[in-house]
Amino acid sequence: MQGWIDFDKLFNEERTQLLEEGADPAAVDRAMGEAVRRLKEGDSEQAVWAARTDLPRRSDWKFNEPSDLAGIRALRDRAPSLPAFNPSDEVLFDKQYGAWLGRCVGCALGKPVELFMGPHNGLRSWQRQKEYLSAISPDEWPLRDYFPQHSPAEEKTGKVNCPASTREEIAYMESDDDIRYTVLGQMILHNFGRDFTTADVARTWLRYIPFLQAWTAEEVAYRNLTTAANHLRMWNQSRDTAKEADEAIDWQFVANHLNPYREWIGAQIRIDSYGYAAAGSPELAAEFAWRDARVSHIKNGIYGAMFCAAMIAAAFTTDDVKTIIEAGLAQIPKTSRLHAEMRQTIDICQRHGNDFAKFEAVFDEIYDLLEHYHPVHTNNNAALCVAALLLSGGDFAKAITLAVMGGLDTDCNGATVGSIVGAICGAKRVPQHWVGRFHDTLKSEVVDYHPIAISECAKRSVDIWKRIHPSK
Repeated sequence: MQGWIDFDKLFNEERTQLLEEGADPAAVDRAMGEAVRRLKEGDSEQAVWAARTDLPRRSDWKFNEPSDLAGIRALRDRAPSLPAFNPSDEVLFDKQYGAWLGRCVGCALGKPVELFMGPHNGLRSWQRQKEYLSAISPDEWPLRDYFPQHSPAEEKTGKVNCPASTREEIAYMESDDDIRYTVLGQMILHNFGRDFTTADVARTWLRYIPFLQAWTAEEVAYRNLTTAANHLRMWNQSRDTAKEADEAIDWQFVANHLNPYREWIGAQIRIDSYGYAAAGSPELAAEFAWRDARVSHIKNGIYGAMFCAAMIAAAFTTDDVKTIIEAGLAQIPKTSRLHAEMRQTIDICQRHGNDFAKFEAVFDEIYDLLEHYHPVHTNNNAALCVAALLLSGGDFAKAITLAVMGGLDTDCNGATVGSIVGAICGAKRVPQHWVGRFHDTLKSEVVDYHPIAISECAKRSVDIWKRIHPSK
């Protein structure tokens, strides 16, 4: 079972996940009751887990949510037309560097309040930030700078963490899973090229991610990989062996077994380098994201990754945030919960005139709509990213601060939105107020990237883009 979470907790969370996937509640209760009985009689946890699959759907369930690439593509809307992306070397580097800087800024901005993600003392996640900052000074809200380390409101709101990302100490981009996976995505593309496989993703994890640096869905998939691969030496052998592994491994088992987190945000935070590599080509970015996401996720967990990768790729070609969002939605099933809930989020923002000044009302409506999800689920966090883009109009500072002020998984959302608006702006137009304090330095805790200049990461992204688009 998962590292330090016991089976009972996993099983309780699985009940919630099954209901969110549309399983009939009565069938879920029967399956769970049967599982408890079998456990008491001595059946293994693995066997009991495997036996609760394929439950009937609710009679009113209206969604169709495949996890295979062909099935996903068959249910898409038509993609919007985008300008051709044929950049000069200078423009390409500027946009790649801007995307990397934006991701770092958004991640660092959200890190201190990442643990504010749930309700606390009667406050919603976003309200905890408002209380924390407003107690220092009314001028601190809306957010205009990195978080300070202390506030008179700490007893009510909780304390911030990650001092290395607070305004008093920030001097570089500190290690974070959102950034490590961006690095790993770049390594996968560098090592295996355009035709990398899901097995290439998996063996990169096993080689470069210590087990204790994996969380929720990634941690479960990591453990499942050691069973699915059978002989771990295969991961160190030839490229042909890796291709054989990709066909031989049961990826549904890897992503589903003992994994109630399979629609949480983990895959969505891993895909930025695929958007950078496929800049100007949202469909290709989404396919790259699918190959990565299916290691650990299914359905909306995969769609969130494809949606965000496609938005990032589109942001290299246009500064129109509505078009960027539509380019992302065009890569996921129009019959999915994620698609429907992003449409509802767009409607909420439009009712408020896509007005930055109305952000609190927008946040509350999004919470009313999606608060039933766990704070690190894909769908509610994706909604906050969409709202941040629409209410900001693509303005860098407004976008990253909105993404973080929205609460829930703050560093993840700040980083995703940061990639998008960083690509829109390019490094030359990213405000020094946000990036100057990094001293162009990333400490990722990944070999060959610790420490490394953020600009060097951008140069590597340029090289990868050119390899993937040799004719441009």
